[in-house]
Amino acid sequence: MRVLIIGDLGGQLSTATKIAFERGAQVSHAASPAIALDSLRAGNGADLVMMDVSADIAWLHGALETEHIVAPIVACGVEAEAAAAADAIRAGAREFIPLPPDAELIAAVLSAVSDDDRTMIATDPAMVQVVDLAEQIAPSDASVLITGESGVGKEVMARFLHKKSRRASKPFISVNCAAIPENLLESELFGHEKGAFTGAMTRRIGKFEEADGGTLLLDEISEMDARLQAKLLRAIQEREIDRVGGNKPVKVDIRILATSNRDLAEAVQKGDFREDLLYRLNVMNLRIPALRERRTDLVKLSEFFIDKYSSANGLPNKALSDEARTQIEASRWPGNVRELENAMHRAVILSRGPVIEVDAIRTPDGAPLSGQSYDPNESHIDLTVQRATETAHTAITAGLASVQVGRTVAEVEQELILSTLDHCLGNRTHAANILGISIRTLRNKLRTYTDAGVDVAAPGETRAAG
Repeated sequence: MRVLIIGDLGGQLSTATKIAFERGAQVSHAASPAIALDSLRAGNGADLVMMDVSADIAWLHGALETEHIVAPIVACGVEAEAAAAADAIRAGAREFIPLPPDAELIAAVLSAVSDDDRTMIATDPAMVQVVDLAEQIAPSDASVLITGESGVGKEVMARFLHKKSRRASKPFISVNCAAIPENLLESELFGHEKGAFTGAMTRRIGKFEEADGGTLLLDEISEMDARLQAKLLRAIQEREIDRVGGNKPVKVDIRILATSNRDLAEAVQKGDFREDLLYRLNVMNLRIPALRERRTDLVKLSEFFIDKYSSANGLPNKALSDEARTQIEASRWPGNVRELENAMHRAVILSRGPVIEVDAIRTPDGAPLSGQSYDPNESHIDLTVQRATETAHTAITAGLASVQVGRTVAEVEQELILSTLDHCLGNRTHAANILGISIRTLRNKLRTYTDAGVDVAAPGETRAAG
C-alpha cells in the first residue's frame, strides 16, 4: 500500500509514518495539497492520502475528482477537534484518525479505507480450483482475463495475482473503464502533455506509466470505446504508449489484467469489441464462480468480514448465532460477495451484543434477509439475471403504462431509459444491465437528452418530481 502524508503534523508525523512503515506501506510526504496533487499528476500514485485536518481537504478532494485520481483521504488531528473532524468528513475525507496515533486504530482504518487488505478465502472446491490455477499462472507475465458476475471479487483476484507475481513489489494500478467518460479515458490511460487540449494546464502521467514495472488492471474492459481499443491493442503489442499531444512514444513494462462481467465473445460478434484485442487479453482466463456456486465459503467469508468491520469500527469481535449461520447459508446472495460483505458490515453495526442474531442481517432497505431463500432445485438459473429481468419488467411496465397514441418510438425509449435510471437511483451501470445495453450506449443516450434540456437523474438521485 502506498501512503501519501500531507502537511506538517509536527511530532506526530514521524509516529504516523513509522506505524505505516511497520504495516508494510510505502510512505511519501508532501508539504501541501498543491504539492501532493503535482506528485500524483506526475505518476507518483497513492492508495491512500493522510492529511492534517486543518489543510484544505475540500480543495484536494475536488481536484482529485476533477482529474479522476483515485486516492481516498483520511484526515488526522487531535482528539479535541470534534468540529474539525466533522468538517473534514463533509469536505470529502473518508475517515478521521485522532492524534496522537494509536497503532491498531490506524492499521484498521487504513485497511478499511484503502480496501487493500483483501484475503482470498477459498474452501469450496469450485473456488479452490480457480485459486490453484491463479497461483500457477501468477508468476508469469501472461495477460489474464478475469470474468464473472458483478460482485464476485474480480478485482480481489487481480490483486491476488499481482501479490503472487514477480511484480509484487511494484505498483498495482486499477482503472475502471466504465466509470470514466470516454473523452477522458484516453488521457487517464496514456497521459497527456501540457496544452494537449483545453484544460490541460500541465503534463499528466497516465496509468500505463504509473504502473511501469508492475500490473495494470483494466476493469470493465468491455465498456471501452472502439477507437480506444485500437490504441490499447498497440500499447499491449508494442509495450509503448503515446501521451495525448505527445510527439514520441514512451516505453512501458507492465502486465495487463482485465475484467468483464459481459460475454466478450458475444460482444465481438455484435461488433462492440475487437477480436484481436480479446485474443491479446485472454491469454489466460479465470472465471470466478458466483457465490451460490461456492456455498461452503459463505460462513467463512461472513466471519472474515465481521472481524474486519468490528476492528474498523473499534468494536470487540462478534460471533454469528446458529440461526444467523443457517440464514446466511440459506440465502441467495444475488449480489455475490459484495452483497455479503455489505450485509455483514451492517450486521456488525446493528447487533447490540457480542453475538450477531439473524435480525441484524438485513438488506440495504432494512428488510430482513429471510425473503431471499436459496432453492438448490432451481437448476442452473442465473439468479442475478433473473432478478435483473424481473426489475426490467417492472420498469418496462411502468414505462408502457404512460404510452399514448401519437408518441414516437424515440419518446417511449427515452421515458423507459429515464424511468429505469430513476429506479436505479441514477446508477448508470445498473441501469445499463437492466436495459440490456452497454454503459457506453446509455451514456450517449443520456448525453443527447441532457443536451436537449431533458432532466436526467444524477448518481444517487432520481429526477425531480414533476
